[in-house]
This record gives sequence, structure tokens and C-alpha cells, in this order.
Amino acid sequence: MDVDQIRELVKEKGKTFPIKLLTEISEASERHNLTSGELDVLIEKIIESYNRAEVEPGEAVGTIAAQSVGEPGTQMTMRTFHYAGVAELNVTLGLPRLIEVVDARKKISTPTMAIYFDEGFNSDEEYIHKVANQIGKITLNDILKNFNVSYIDNTITAEIDEKIVDDKRLELEKITNEIKKTFKQVTINRNLLSFESTFSKDEDKLKHGIRELRLLADKVRDLQISGVKNIGKVVIRNEGSEWVVHTEGSNLGAILKMDNVDKVRTTTNDIYEIEKVLGIEAARNAIIQELITTMEEQGLAVDVRHVMLVADMMTVDGIVKSIGRHGISGEKSSVLARAAFEETGKHLLNASIRGEVDHLTGIIENVIIGQPIPLGTGSIGVVMNQDK
Repeated sequence: MDVDQIRELVKEKGKTFPIKLLTEISEASERHNLTSGELDVLIEKIIESYNRAEVEPGEAVGTIAAQSVGEPGTQMTMRTFHYAGVAELNVTLGLPRLIEVVDARKKISTPTMAIYFDEGFNSDEEYIHKVANQIGKITLNDILKNFNVSYIDNTITAEIDEKIVDDKRLELEKITNEIKKTFKQVTINRNLLSFESTFSKDEDKLKHGIRELRLLADKVRDLQISGVKNIGKVVIRNEGSEWVVHTEGSNLGAILKMDNVDKVRTTTNDIYEIEKVLGIEAARNAIIQELITTMEEQGLAVDVRHVMLVADMMTVDGIVKSIGRHGISGEKSSVLARAAFEETGKHLLNASIRGEVDHLTGIIENVIIGQPIPLGTGSIGVVMNQDK
């Protein structure tokens, strides 16, 4: 039975389901060849479970979510692990990663990308190697041999190793053009390079000249001849039937513009970059994904709805906000709730200067002043009709 027919059946019973659930019911009915009677029983059971899973009015969803994410957080380790099976790449996991996500850090400690390729290209190892070398950072130092600094002639000579150039699938002509563009006083004879310093040979300027020559040597070695901005090392891995490129550093915008990159599966662990390139909904999904995988990786199971509530709170205003004093907690409408969190004196002083009024609608402020909290039975007011 298709999704539309199942939607109608559910509607007849006075309920609406998300499309994902309808699709799963449709697939299950086809897989097990259910009769209309059996399908009816299945839908009844699912409606019963669905109703049980809904939140009751007046339930403290925020407190429960905080407890559900916070308690497993106490079991987490503090170490930075190696990336699954790749010794060369480090990635922050465990508690530091959890804190990094909920703090909405703009600069994360180990940004990384997993770059997937379109069908037909993802199994071509030669092509993947070529693209990986265009993505990863390659400096002139990586392809030079016989690097000599002569303080007598104030020159630097070096030789480009053509074997390494071939191995890295680079083009010698492109490299030499980049060198000519960067350095004015350079002589290039196929793969032989000679750089000249500009200092004079006067005795008083000699000390200054040696320093300048050293700086020039560093500049020559550090010249980037290939790679995408903000991306350092790359590692190519065979995952099942395809090749995937993992990177140290991240630049989602530039990578998605490249040819034959799978724009759907390619990901980064940098939430702000996802927000900038793909928008706030994608950032919300990334927060959920990052939190769930970080906890699952440590063997901790947290219901996805608690994590979804955290992600919703962080992205509800259309920008990614942290859960600390600079984000959600510091922007609460209640003065007492803000003061109870951090910087008590500052919040109370500012509120009194502005003449703010606390309407005591939340939990924290009612606990502080000793009133029943507006939750559960406390969220209901009883009205008495005196005439009756």
C-alpha cells in the first residue's frame, strides 16, 4: 500500500503522522504482505505508541532534556581520539567535543571533512588521488631537494624533484609559474631554481642581509603550490566500494564548488561553516548529528528528542547560539533566571538601572521566591463559579 493510502487510513482514525513514519508503515506492509485487517491492527498499535510518546501538557521538557544529556556527559572521557582507523588525522571526541558543540565555538579545535564523490568517479583511485592533491596543502618544501642557502653569494639554490611532482599528480609548468609570480628575483632552468636576495654587500648591512636571506629561505619553503584554503593534510580511504577523502581543516563552500563531488553526502564537523553555506536548518541537523554520534561513540544512548530540543533552542532565532551566558541562558526574559545562572550582581544591577519587571513565568524564578512552579499540577489554575 502506498504512502497516500496509509495517510488516509491514519486520518480516518483522527491522527496525522510525519512522512517518515508513513513511509516506514508502507514499506513494512509491502515487506510482510499485510492484509487490510492486519494493516489496520498495525496502525492502531502505532497510534497507541505514538500517543504514549507525546509530551503531556505541563511537562518539564527542558529540565528532562538537560538531565538526559548531562548525566551521560559525566561518563564521558576527556581524551582526543584518533580518527576512526586513520592514524594521521586527529579529531576531538568525548566531552571536549560535546562542550565545543553546545558552546557553539566559532573556531573548533580539529575541523575535518569527509568528501564523497559522484557515482563513476568514486571508484577511480587515480582520479581521487589527483583531486586529493588539489585539495590538500602542498608547499614548495614538499617537492624540493638539494636546498642550499649561500651566505657568500647571497643566493638560494634548489631543485624540484620531478618524481615527487609526478607522484603528487602536479604539473611542473604550473609550479614554476606560481614561483615566478611570487618571487621577482628568481632564475628557473626547467627544474633548477635560483633565488637572489636584494641586500647590498656593505659591511654594515651584512648582518641585516643574513637575516633577510633566512627569511627568503623560509618564504621559498612555505610557498603553497596546491590546495584549498584552510585545508591541510588529506587522507584517502577505501570505504566499502568507494574512495573517500578525509581532511584536516575545513572549507565546505570551496569543496562543494568542485566538479564530481557528491554535494549530498560531503560533510564537515564545523557547525558555523554549515550554517554559512547551507543555512540554519542544515546547522540544526548538524548539531543533532554531532551530539548523537559523539555520545554513541562512547557507548551512551540518549533519546534523539532531547538532543533535538537542544538543537532547536540553539537555532530557533535563525542563527547558531551557545547555551551559555553569551547565548540562551544570558538572554532569558526573567531577571532572576539570568541572575541565578552566572554574574548575579551584574544582571541585578543592570535590571534595576533599566527598571525591568520579572513576571515570574518560568521555573527558576519561582523556585527562588518559594512559589509553586508552573509545571504539572502547578500549571493549572482552578476557577470557582460562586453562583453554582
